[in-house]
Amino acid sequence: MSKRVTFQSRRPSVSRVRGAVVAAGLGTSMVLGAGAAFAAGTADAPRASNPVATTTADSVAQQAAAQGKAAKHKAEEAKKKADAAKKKAAAKKKAAAKRAAKLPWETPVSKYELSASFGNDGSRWAHKHSGQDFAVPIGTKVDAAHSGTIVKAGPNGGGDGPAYGNAIVISHGNGTYSQYAHLSKIDVHIGQHVKKGEKIALSGNTGNSSGPHLHFEIRTTPNYGSAVNPVNFLHKHGINV
Repeated sequence: MSKRVTFQSRRPSVSRVRGAVVAAGLGTSMVLGAGAAFAAGTADAPRASNPVATTTADSVAQQAAAQGKAAKHKAEEAKKKADAAKKKAAAKKKAAAKRAAKLPWETPVSKYELSASFGNDGSRWAHKHSGQDFAVPIGTKVDAAHSGTIVKAGPNGGGDGPAYGNAIVISHGNGTYSQYAHLSKIDVHIGQHVKKGEKIALSGNTGNSSGPHLHFEIRTTPNYGSAVNPVNFLHKHGINV
């Protein structure tokens, strides 16, 4: 009796192959799904703040605020100092004006530059310079240096010669006279009484003059040739020229 030999096929059954494929597909889907979910979660998740950057920004802002405060304080202090200096200067000027008001004499012009002085030599003068020149623009107000009476006023030096141009002489009593020359306009007349600081003329460039200025003399008589140093005279009466 012959034996039937049965050979078992090593090929997997169709059903087993299909099962494996399905399982593999499910695994892949699960893996891909988890990856996609992770990626989506990463994209949607809020970004974590940078504590170092935040601290730096705060520090810069604080420094800027401190610097601004310091600058404001410095500006305020500078303004206070400037205001104080301004007040001090105004007080000093006021005090000087009060002192000047009490003095019997004053300079004939308030704003000036000194030019030719008493006793200077030069081709412009026949003799040494007999007064003090105050360089001022034409039309500057000329005041009486002291109270007195007008004894000379007019062209030709008021009688002292054409070199003086338009001129005025004031008698102050006690043998003292003041003279004002090279004027562009005379606002007083002979015999008129004037007070210290009163306007008597406007400066000019008339007569023997090399440029706009006021020629000022102090004399012991009303006439040319009796002049003394006017700056020294004013100094003795408390006036700084």
